[in-house]
Amino acid sequence: MKKILLIEDNLEMRENTAEMLELADYEVQVAENGKTGVRLAQEIMPDLIICDIMMPELDGYGVLYILAKNPRTSVIPFIFLTAKTEKSDYRKGMNLGADDYLTKPFEEMELLEAVEIRLKKSGRFQKEFEADIDGVDHFIEAAEGLEEMNKLSRDRKRRHYKKKGALFYEGEYPNFLYFIDKGKIKTYKMNEDGKELITGLYKEGDFIGYLALLENIEYPESAVALEDSEVYLIPKRDFLALLFTNRDVSARFIKMLSLLSRNLVEKEQELLNLAYNTVRKRVADALLQLRHRYQTDSNETFRMAMSRDDLASMVGTAKESVIRTLSEFKNDSLIEIKGSEITLLDLEGLSNLRY
Repeated sequence: MKKILLIEDNLEMRENTAEMLELADYEVQVAENGKTGVRLAQEIMPDLIICDIMMPELDGYGVLYILAKNPRTSVIPFIFLTAKTEKSDYRKGMNLGADDYLTKPFEEMELLEAVEIRLKKSGRFQKEFEADIDGVDHFIEAAEGLEEMNKLSRDRKRRHYKKKGALFYEGEYPNFLYFIDKGKIKTYKMNEDGKELITGLYKEGDFIGYLALLENIEYPESAVALEDSEVYLIPKRDFLALLFTNRDVSARFIKMLSLLSRNLVEKEQELLNLAYNTVRKRVADALLQLRHRYQTDSNETFRMAMSRDDLASMVGTAKESVIRTLSEFKNDSLIEIKGSEITLLDLEGLSNLRY
């Protein structure tokens, strides 16, 4: 049974509306003002909220604003009840993220149809989507099933990048969201001396480039394939439409991205390590970071082909220093080296390096 929270200060309207919903087999919780409504929404997590606009203490706009700030309640479909019909009121509510309006007085079927439509649309995005291209396809197909989404382009290009092939360069303007289906990708920045510093490592199931799209800015870094890779290009127009046309889509897609993206706190810590740790410690941390990002089976010994130039870019030091440090690690039986391939033999030893 779907749970609906009704926030309405008028006793007669509250009782009549609740009765209509209960007769239609919905579980209804009621609140007589905005403050109580916000508290109840956070406690019971309803499937839908119906809220009057004009209320004392906290009006409907305030309720929606507060709930939209909370990641848990921001995804709950929201219908306004209002006796006003001015366009400015509609615009204000929609700008805050309202999903629909009902103008008082309304008929029973008007109410029930609005509720059914909102619950049906929201239901498309209650499930989780897998972190692979099928998940992205299913997500976009669900979004395109919405009436307001049916004009979206379904053209999602799949492109093969050979090792060292560039997805995009720092300073270019973004036209796509990149999704890695196979392979490994690095992002990097160049300093004034032309030295490369790796800023991120990405693998199958990761998105790249969405921050530049969201902020509408040039790419702050470049992206290059570490090995032969298969990448899907989601057009900018599709990505932005998904995020900004519908609240259900926006909340769920942002959740997908947050689960797949790297934590900013981790990046800050990496920069601190880069500044203060010794070269030996930084090389050891870089090797462990590669294992963390790219090892699929934790029970297997981790090995990976990695150019010394790329490793030096991760560590922020000269290639020669990396080569010398790797030789020391090999002599200490921490790693094994065969050509460009590095095998980690002693994870604890690498983790416990202090200098």
